[in-house]
Amino acid sequence: MHIDAPLAGFSECHHDFVAQLHSALYLPELVTAAAKARRMADDLLAMFREGLAQHHAEEERELFPAVLGAAQPGPELDEVREMVAQLVREHRDMEARWSALQPAIEAVTRGQVPVLDAAAIEDLVQHFFAHAHFEEEHFLPIAQKVLGRHGEVMASLGRKLHERRAAAA
Repeated sequence: MHIDAPLAGFSECHHDFVAQLHSALYLPELVTAAAKARRMADDLLAMFREGLAQHHAEEERELFPAVLGAAQPGPELDEVREMVAQLVREHRDMEARWSALQPAIEAVTRGQVPVLDAAAIEDLVQHFFAHAHFEEEHFLPIAQKVLGRHGEVMASLGRKLHERRAAAA
């Protein structure tokens, strides 16, 4: 059927409206994704602010000094010093990486749509994975060996951590 020019504009509007309304079918899914992004950003902020910051502080204030103090002078102490220095450098590095990302993550929690640097996020995650792997596979086994020879130091470390966590709760 041929529609004269004055009526064709009405027909074109209908096509445009149908196309736009069709895209509205995806709106609930996108709103759900946005809410999920806000929760994820909130959790990430809390993890860095409370969990990770406290974890690194406990390592640097309690664990590392305990292991350094109990290590045997010579190669063992040298190895522990080198590992502790590396781990502390990695802590500062992760803090700097997080500081660069934190404003955008905070914006997500407020429902804003910031530009998120996917490469920077991936970089932070990969550095943390490497840090945790090194600590799990290399530092904690030597810490266990060193502190295992000094039950009183291990017990003192346990008490300090328990007291600090109890006071925080």
